[in-house]
Amino acid sequence: MKVIEKIQSLQEGKVVFSFEFFPPKTEDGVDNLFDRMDRMVAHNPSFCDITWGAGGSTADLTLDIANKMQNIICVETMMHLTCTNMPVEKIDHALQTIKSNGIQNVLALRGDPPHGQDKFVQVEGGFSCALDLVKHIRSKYGDYFGITVAGYPEAHPDAIGNDGVATPEAYQNDLAYLKRKVDAGADLIVTQLFYDTDIFIKFVNDCRQIGINCPIVPGIMPINNYKGFLRMTGFCKTKIPAEITAALEAIKDNEEAVKAYGVHLGTEMCRKILAHGIKTLHLYTLNMEKSALAILMNLGLIEESKISRSLPWRRPANVFRVKEDVRPIFWSNRPKSYITRTIGWDQFPHGRWGDSRNPSYGALTDHQVHKVVEPLPFSFVWYK
Repeated sequence: MKVIEKIQSLQEGKVVFSFEFFPPKTEDGVDNLFDRMDRMVAHNPSFCDITWGAGGSTADLTLDIANKMQNIICVETMMHLTCTNMPVEKIDHALQTIKSNGIQNVLALRGDPPHGQDKFVQVEGGFSCALDLVKHIRSKYGDYFGITVAGYPEAHPDAIGNDGVATPEAYQNDLAYLKRKVDAGADLIVTQLFYDTDIFIKFVNDCRQIGINCPIVPGIMPINNYKGFLRMTGFCKTKIPAEITAALEAIKDNEEAVKAYGVHLGTEMCRKILAHGIKTLHLYTLNMEKSALAILMNLGLIEESKISRSLPWRRPANVFRVKEDVRPIFWSNRPKSYITRTIGWDQFPHGRWGDSRNPSYGALTDHQVHKVVEPLPFSFVWYK
């Protein structure tokens, strides 16, 4: 299902949240990520997304993780896709792959410069910006994909000067470019991280004034580590309010205190955002669960003791299988591998245990035909 459709179908007043993950560098890291993801998805996020490495450096891994998120973890999945070092053929390969796996959501990005380079360079046969990517997806794939784009409350980092601030002209140009992305077919905006909530609220109002009417989802990054916080905000040229700098400076050598402050700050930021009528939150997890879940619990959006499902298993997020509401007996012993083992069956869920005329059965042999045997004295019938 498209994320935009899920958001548009929300009951009035209901708040939804989502999580972002990135591809780990090791096999053990990937296994750990799926364990963590499985626990977090139990709280019913509206979707989860997985990032795309600079220059397609994690392309195959991103595609594999996205497939497993959608079909084994069973969460609505959004895959990042960038233009960096990606000719059109590679972009189409990625889009066809996720489409065949039942994924309908893409976050279309220009992407960062490849490792070791300072500026983005358009690859031969590729696109120069996210706008080109949005246009391509819409022209070639129609309405199949829900397309999300990035919004920058303080303007894109490339537009921010050495003083840490974008000029009014640069900010307005960035807003105008965002509107072009939406007009070209983007359904949804997720913002870059920020720590000044007033800047985000102003950004939303400025977007509305120029005719950007689609949902704008705030990107919230909990502070888990002081050095990591400085590195990320420095890279993104994010403005840090003086009171946050002062609070962190006093506890920077106490990792547990930094995490606790990060949960407190994230909770207060979200409360202020929700009070302004925004009903969607996107949490940049950095592949860590505790801080993100603690913020949601503080907001009353989740309760550890109230994880429930409408069925004993998670409904498939795969668009081709989302209406399934049955499982054979063996699902309970191997629930994670169930969709993987059955994904090639051509009529689902009426395949192996449904209509025997289905070609997935193959030819029936004599021993497969049920025959009634003479009843035994203790009133039941044997079949062989």
